[in-house]
Amino acid sequence: MAINDASKYLATILSQVIDTSNPQIPPKVLKSASQYYQNYYKRYGKLRVLGMKQFVPLDYIYTAVQFLSDKEIANSLSLQDLEAVFRTAKRGRISSENTARKEGIEVANQNQYLMVLGAPGSGKSTFLRKMGLETLRGKQGKLKYECLPVLIELKRLSGDKINIEKLVYQEFNCCDFVANEVLTKKLLEAGKLLILFDGLDEVPTKNLNAAVAQIQAFVNQYQKNRFIVSCRTAAYHQQFKKFENVEIAEFTDEQIKQFIHNWFQTEEDIKADTARQCWELLQENEAAKELGRTPLLLTFICLYYDEYHSFTNNRSELYKKALDILLDKWLAEKRVKRDPVFKDFTIEIEESLLAEIAYRGFEKNRLFFTKDKLIKQIQNNLNKNENAPKTLNREAVLKAIQIEQGILVERVRDAYAFSHLTLQEYLTAKYICDWQLIDELVSHHLIDITWKEVFLLISGLLRPNADKLLLQMEKAAQKYINTPKLKALLKWAEQETTGSLGGIKPVGKRAIAYAIAYAYAYAITNFYADTNAYAIAIANAYGKANTNAYAIANAKAIANAIAIANANANAKDIANAIAIAQSIEATRALEKLQIFNNLHFTNLIKQLQDLKAAIPDNNQLLTVKRKFAKTIRQTLLKAFNLNLKMVSLSTKELEAWDNYLYANYLILQCKQAAVIVSPQTWAEIEDRMLRFID
Repeated sequence: MAINDASKYLATILSQVIDTSNPQIPPKVLKSASQYYQNYYKRYGKLRVLGMKQFVPLDYIYTAVQFLSDKEIANSLSLQDLEAVFRTAKRGRISSENTARKEGIEVANQNQYLMVLGAPGSGKSTFLRKMGLETLRGKQGKLKYECLPVLIELKRLSGDKINIEKLVYQEFNCCDFVANEVLTKKLLEAGKLLILFDGLDEVPTKNLNAAVAQIQAFVNQYQKNRFIVSCRTAAYHQQFKKFENVEIAEFTDEQIKQFIHNWFQTEEDIKADTARQCWELLQENEAAKELGRTPLLLTFICLYYDEYHSFTNNRSELYKKALDILLDKWLAEKRVKRDPVFKDFTIEIEESLLAEIAYRGFEKNRLFFTKDKLIKQIQNNLNKNENAPKTLNREAVLKAIQIEQGILVERVRDAYAFSHLTLQEYLTAKYICDWQLIDELVSHHLIDITWKEVFLLISGLLRPNADKLLLQMEKAAQKYINTPKLKALLKWAEQETTGSLGGIKPVGKRAIAYAIAYAYAYAITNFYADTNAYAIAIANAYGKANTNAYAIANAKAIANAIAIANANANAKDIANAIAIAQSIEATRALEKLQIFNNLHFTNLIKQLQDLKAAIPDNNQLLTVKRKFAKTIRQTLLKAFNLNLKMVSLSTKELEAWDNYLYANYLILQCKQAAVIVSPQTWAEIEDRMLRFID
């Protein structure tokens, strides 16, 4: 909206309350309205946070917030039920993509008195600023009521005697309005203002009761106006009457995508397709994306990507910076006075405390902490630290962490969790590194997928290198090859692939062989696990690292394992022409990869084609069909120098194989996540990987 249009709109509202017989808008009123618009836009229409190089127009990056329609979504759940919800939810989220929500603008239009709650950095202040901008735009804006916005930052309320009306008057006084005090009074009495009280939680504690009383009295006196108040959820205690309480919902995937698109809109970014690349990389890193569900940390993520063009080079450094923002940097940027409890309670001591809480919870497979146990743990931690101040009130410590930083969140009454599972994982990893608990980690949690992110973070935190962790993981993985059949399959894969002509490293060749062998074992036992996926993932890692036939035929190699699995699964009952056709196509792809020794693929393809042509028709007896299907299975097994006995594994053996391949894939991921790995150590591990070591 052009300044002139906005000025005319504001001047029209002002003229409605100014006593004048002139039907035209007085020039001075128009000038004052123009100045007011420009002042508001200058103060609240642009953002610069977290060290951004320059101010960015709020409209450019604003992503429409949504409010939870159920204002206390978790309060109806017991602690046990809430833990179960977190376990089944993606990355431990309470509100999901399917949770009922309402658009923020819609809610603001519907409610004259609105209390906006949310966690630190959830976008409360930005929402209030945006509502003011929309109001200034009049009919072209999205708010459907005629009024002037007045934004009051409540952190300015530093005394016991608070005059809200005077604060409103001061907002108009800077624009040289005619008869400012009288005009302010008329605007208030006519209900022509949208009063935006930002940051109730930022009022100094000693002044809070007085501030609440004065605001409520002001609302009661001038109840024709519209009011929006913002406050951190943990700091609000139902102080205001008449107000509809809503809570800002964490961003959905679509909102994250939109925010990133809005962020990278320079000509250079559009040309480089930066927004799409950033979003796609974030999709591959769920832990980083989880942080981005709050606007503050999503802003950080965009800044981080703008600098490094990656999220995975050192994920531990990424999460450390995110934690630092919540612990200290955000409050410092907002110029908010910290709670007195932090005078002697340093960031370093606090981080050590949070790390122990995170680790103890993870060790007990617990994401929630009762208030009593949490307070006791805080006290024990402080008692163990000679440098921790002894006069700290443990409940005050918990309250300060909850309100000021939002790292620990009260999900239900007297029950807390970390605001982001990613932060709990990072702090757990930090605790393990600080206290040198690598042995316990590997021996107790190597195959527990809930600890995967912790392993990856530790790899990045370990200094000077991650060799010890990788060697311990390798040694622990070997224990899952614990039966003669599993040992025989390892030997088979090595024997069939060693010295083959394909340009993939030996471990990659063995991984493809395991994927194929597992396809047979699965077809026979109908046991489902992720073993095949892990084997293929290992093969992919080596295929992508080499410019050879595998890189081109990668997708077909995966299809090969699936096709053979389908063929064999159907072979248990009847033959399937489509499955045989898939096996023929996949066999051709495998032949091009040249990863097997002495396998006659040409003969196999001919045999499969002959069998496809001879499939019994539907009129044949079931016994005939099953006999024919058995012939298909035997043909495939024989071609790969396997037999039915070798791939007839028990459920326990398949589980052990699954654990073994998962552990090896995790070793590979940890190597990639580490800052430094000795070339000699990695060469030795790689040589032994997916081989039976006597």
